[in-house]
Amino acid sequence: MLGIGLAVVLALSVFHAPLAVVAQNAPKLPRIGILSASPPAQPDSRRQRPLSVALRELGWIEGQNFMIEGRWAEWRLDRLPALATELVQLKVDLILATGGAEIAAAKRATKTIPIVMAYSLDAVEQGFVASLARPGENVTGVTAMSSELSRKRLDLLKETVPKIVRIATLSCKGLRQPGLTGTLAAARALGVSPQLLEGREADDFEAAFAAAIRERVEAMVVFTCYFTALNAPRVVALAARHRLPAMYSERQWVDAGGLMSYGVPVMYRLVATYVDKILKGAKPADLPVEQPTKFEMVINLKTAKALGLTIPQTLLLRADQVIE
Repeated sequence: MLGIGLAVVLALSVFHAPLAVVAQNAPKLPRIGILSASPPAQPDSRRQRPLSVALRELGWIEGQNFMIEGRWAEWRLDRLPALATELVQLKVDLILATGGAEIAAAKRATKTIPIVMAYSLDAVEQGFVASLARPGENVTGVTAMSSELSRKRLDLLKETVPKIVRIATLSCKGLRQPGLTGTLAAARALGVSPQLLEGREADDFEAAFAAAIRERVEAMVVFTCYFTALNAPRVVALAARHRLPAMYSERQWVDAGGLMSYGVPVMYRLVATYVDKILKGAKPADLPVEQPTKFEMVINLKTAKALGLTIPQTLLLRADQVIE
């Protein structure tokens, strides 16, 4: 399972569900509510916990001067509103929402408890904040401009496979996909015909790839959203089986065998800074929403070789990591 939201969950694996019991016994400590569609990560001493480390560097040590209330939807998006309401009823001091659906659920549940967006796509476009400089109300945090990222991914894919004239976009059925409109516009500007494909259940992805092959699609842009993330191993395997070069939004896909990714690393230190300021009394409305300043491109040469592709040297030199 992949996705920015899950990356945040892994980073928060130290904040495991049983700690909620401890939190109930220490009501005087500030409490952070975590709202995530992903399952909780299992404790693993070998796994780095960068958000926990970033909070510790700012003086926040769980169990000593703050507590965690975690609510995990186990990939059941319909559970998020009820879980958000639970956190509000517990009167947590702050809700850390790990993705778009979580932010929306938290925003509907409360107009007063501060909400920190650990990651969002086009927070203004989705109505989470009034503007980046002046968020308004009770929401602030980190956002990426998905339209710009989508155009860049398509440019890189075209540079990798210059002769493509047909591409497919794979996104989540029934969910709004920020950046899709920008991708379609960029494709047409490049003289590439786009085909929209969607998936929700596991079998949907088999059908989506079959449709792509019928339409003689030559490459694919895969959007990271809840259902593609849940079915990530299947999506990567289908791309390999059909010998379809695919661009992804996060490096986890490339680590799993995908061809290449271009996206935003989770900015743990920045997220921790928002938490720190709010717990010290700052109001979300006064904290501008931040955009990424670092982007990451990862290329899997083993996958490229299996697809019969030669990655241009110009791309290899610009890549942040090349997997061989």
